[in-house]
Amino acid sequence: MLRITDSLSFSTATEFANDDFRNVVPRFSPEARQANQVLIDALTVISQAKGATLAQVALAWLLAREPWIVPIPGTTKLHRLEENLASVQVELNAADQQRIAEALAGITIEGARYPAAMADRVGR
Repeated sequence: MLRITDSLSFSTATEFANDDFRNVVPRFSPEARQANQVLIDALTVISQAKGATLAQVALAWLLAREPWIVPIPGTTKLHRLEENLASVQVELNAADQQRIAEALAGITIEGARYPAAMADRVGR
């Protein structure tokens, strides 16, 4: 049974808590979120159909890509860990995977993955 949490939706209007790491990540700036909304919209349709969160669909997509891909999501909250673990129960069929592939092919992801100082530490 999937555990549905408050991360079912995500949009350009989403506000992060003051101590949320995403406040310093360029990919989560309002401008980047606006540019990347097409992908979020596609994932939202799938997540609602599956009764899963966006995070669970993203993790399920990674798990479905190749058997050697092992996502390592970070969290500081137990309920997010439980949510992440439940992603193994989300089954993405060929149509779901195709919808995600088409959304990815249709846009260029805006915003760096990490702030510049952190990107230097990870070699990207």
